[in-house]
Amino acid sequence: MAEIKQPEQLYKKLEDKVSSLYSPEETEEIKRAYQMAQEAHQGQVRLSGEPYICHPLEVALIIADLSLDKETVIAGLLHDVIEDTEITHEQVAKAFSPEIAEMVEGVTKLGKIKFTTQEEEQVENLRKMFIATAKDVRIALIKLCDRLHNMRTLDAQPLHKQLKKALETIEVYAPIADRLGIFKVKAELEDLSLKHLDPIAYKDITSRVAEKQSMNSDFIQLNIDKIMSKLNEEKINVLSIGGRVKHNYSIFKKTYMQGRTISEIYDIFAIRVIVQSIADCYAVLGAVHEIYRPLPGRIKDYISMAKANMYQSLHTTVIGNNGTPFEIQIRTLEMHHTAEYGIAAHWKYKQGLKGKNSENDEKLAWIRKVMELDEASDNREFMRALKVDMFSDQVYVFTPKGDVVCLPNGSCPIDFAYSIHSAIGNKTTGAKVNGKLVPLTYTLNNGDIVSIITSSNVHGPSRDWVNIVKTTSARTKINQWFKKEGRDENIALGRDMLEKEIKRSGFTYAQLMEPKVLEQILRKHNFQNTEDLYCAIGFGGVAASKIVLKLREDYKRRTRLEEKNVQGKAQQKPAGQTGGVVVEGIDGCLVRLSKCCRPVPGDDIIGYITRGRGVSVHRKDCINVLNNFEDEDRVVSVSWEESTGREKYSANLLIVADNRTGILADIINCVATMKISTTNLNARVGKNFDAFIELSVEVSTANQIEQVVAKLSSIPGIESVTRNIK
Repeated sequence: MAEIKQPEQLYKKLEDKVSSLYSPEETEEIKRAYQMAQEAHQGQVRLSGEPYICHPLEVALIIADLSLDKETVIAGLLHDVIEDTEITHEQVAKAFSPEIAEMVEGVTKLGKIKFTTQEEEQVENLRKMFIATAKDVRIALIKLCDRLHNMRTLDAQPLHKQLKKALETIEVYAPIADRLGIFKVKAELEDLSLKHLDPIAYKDITSRVAEKQSMNSDFIQLNIDKIMSKLNEEKINVLSIGGRVKHNYSIFKKTYMQGRTISEIYDIFAIRVIVQSIADCYAVLGAVHEIYRPLPGRIKDYISMAKANMYQSLHTTVIGNNGTPFEIQIRTLEMHHTAEYGIAAHWKYKQGLKGKNSENDEKLAWIRKVMELDEASDNREFMRALKVDMFSDQVYVFTPKGDVVCLPNGSCPIDFAYSIHSAIGNKTTGAKVNGKLVPLTYTLNNGDIVSIITSSNVHGPSRDWVNIVKTTSARTKINQWFKKEGRDENIALGRDMLEKEIKRSGFTYAQLMEPKVLEQILRKHNFQNTEDLYCAIGFGGVAASKIVLKLREDYKRRTRLEEKNVQGKAQQKPAGQTGGVVVEGIDGCLVRLSKCCRPVPGDDIIGYITRGRGVSVHRKDCINVLNNFEDEDRVVSVSWEESTGREKYSANLLIVADNRTGILADIINCVATMKISTTNLNARVGKNFDAFIELSVEVSTANQIEQVVAKLSSIPGIESVTRNIK
């Protein structure tokens, strides 16, 4: 069990840190914030057993490590007081400033709304994160630091919460940290998520990297000495040089997702050279290529074309003297700070991120693109758009004038045209790439020079373009054109499409178009009336099938409620029924389901009268029934009562599988897709390197267990799935 930290020790650590970063007056203000938070959280305890105040202290420490301003440190200390204590927004504003109170309120709002499905929750969390980031990027930074400390202490949470938090972190928070360029936070969030989502893979990678590191330490040092000797000879001033190890999740992606072995990953260990100027960076690149042979296609210039998250560096993979490839990274000190801390490295909030600081404004320009997506009417479309526009690899192309345009990988000339201006996109008739005519479906590559051919005689875009373009920005602009130009036509077309979809699903228009449900749909999609809905369906902004699915679900729900009302009150349990089991010939006795075989409805069962603990119910094939029920007088007949389908029973499964990377993630995802809750999971590796996984799930019937077993058995690498773990 982790050692419980004391608030006084943590505050002393924070005090030492902030005194070196801020003025005495600012340090004193941070102390007042700690005192307010300590008093507000007095008596509150975390699941780990430590005082709650330790959490905001740890968050403030992470913020201070990022060297953010003192307002952000104060907001970090107070980030839970409005939500979890009696402290109000007005009290924080009066004690410190309205600016700090707004930040605290912003962090609080990010986690307040409850949702009906996991997909809705994730999408809404993303939307709120981006809205908060656009308003004041510090709110998102505090939330990232808050999530990082929660992930560091995730072991104190129940297993199902560990899995949910880890999955949300890897899908939401780590990508946002990446897009803000904060590698230090992003890498730790990814590694901690992997540790909980696939502990077998995590331990395997950790041990293999450690083994490889001990083997290669002499190799790395030998090459560092060789490079330094050459750079001294060339009189290049080196600020620092050293080795770096790739973090676990990055290795996991290359080994598991790309099917490569660790020996095939050339940048697990890299030598990083930090120099004074950009000119020195290129001088170092030339010098190392004199003493090493570069690997073809492995030279990357992120200085002249920085990544979307501001990352800049030169990367080259070279062949060492013994034939071993390794990577060398070259950057300036400013580039290094940006690589580690992202936007936090360029923090100049007093100059104003709200329009006054053009440099920071440019660095957050990608958020404005996300805000365009915030109006997307479909949750899946929003998630797809984020993965394409925000979190995918980028391709860099040039205008004929030499300006760089950054687009998602897989983009076409139409995407390029709309990224320049919607008017150019709407009048596009063709494209030239590197001086040659290409089809509009052509996939752009790094370094392409793109020229768009337009015509004033073109009425507008083609409907087919919606399925061709890669970027959401282009798709949105195309849809907007059709929405504006052909409203009457789209309304008629959309109504017809909706009626046909309703008929195809086996219902009538009158059955499904319940006014209250329709009102909810209109409100959710920001439509003023049903004509707006028909129009959106007509121009392709909303899928008719999605609307009908919602209408069908509500119709079925209303029908079930009506059936229950007809049936009247729920049946009362007669005497002798306990835990869903009827004991024949005995009324009102205590009944319990045995833990050795954990029977569920549908299993053949038998009862055994115990001494002082009522009737113990077992499966008839339970080993305890076969071996220990010697007194036949104490054996009684039992049966399952009629189930409502809402009762849940715990079932234990033993899974024997190949000890391959990702097996746990596959098992968890398989059970989750069946909408079955996991209550416990343990894994170990046997002598033959097989993985033995004990899994507890909640089911309603034995038939459900059979379905789970069949589904799990279909996963590649699983040898057997059996019940009955004691």
